[in-house]
Amino acid sequence: MGAHCGGLWGEHPGGARGGRLGHAKDGAVVTAFFTGKAFSVFITFLAFYAAQRLYLRFRYFWLNPVLLAIVGLMAFLSLSGIRYEDYFQGGQIISFFLGPAVVALGVPLYVQLEEIRKRGRAILVSMAVAAVVGVVSAAGTAALLGASAPVVASIAPKSVTTPIAMGIAEKIGGIPSLTAAIVIATGILGAVIGPGFLRLMGVRNPVAFGLAMGAASHGIGTARAVEEGEAQGAAGGLAICLNGIATALVTPALVKLVMLWAR
Repeated sequence: MGAHCGGLWGEHPGGARGGRLGHAKDGAVVTAFFTGKAFSVFITFLAFYAAQRLYLRFRYFWLNPVLLAIVGLMAFLSLSGIRYEDYFQGGQIISFFLGPAVVALGVPLYVQLEEIRKRGRAILVSMAVAAVVGVVSAAGTAALLGASAPVVASIAPKSVTTPIAMGIAEKIGGIPSLTAAIVIATGILGAVIGPGFLRLMGVRNPVAFGLAMGAASHGIGTARAVEEGEAQGAAGGLAICLNGIATALVTPALVKLVMLWAR
């Protein structure tokens, strides 16, 4: 009877040794749960859902859901002691859906196809200019501040979506992990201050608004543009594609020119 009761309360029949083994197994189960993929996915969705609800409640521009979710997750991982490597096992599952999410931007693009066709030439020219200005301004500023060649190469493709930016950085001698962090920071900054800045500059056309948000701050900026309207979201999705292609083409040559100029 005593042994049976002991088992119910977590003390195993083997005495102290059995109890230690039982607690070790329980600890391993708990550790496996909190470092598992399912928990990582759950806590990520929970953080973003809470951040989104907070933003929708107060509508302050600095309460960007992506920024709040990142800060919340950083605090949770720091306080809980969960390693980033363990957390990211689940994060890779969410990252898989980035591709389909970008493809889904083609739906509003198709709906607004006629409107975009009318401005086809202007859109192509503006995206080419955006790619050149984006690369030169980022790489030039970094070079002027004394950054090394790998850091300049990492910063140059900051305004395109993460997979493209990391591929460009790797090809031109940059640090892909640094590029990824800079791309995310660029997207958040653009989503936070972009709409207000464009209104201050007198940009009222929905297509121009969406193109500017997508070209400057890729997917995160486009998500913010979608909140403004369907036309803005469609233009933002188009800007992600066109700016990504243009940036991939011009970045290697422009970075070389910037480094020669900065010497």
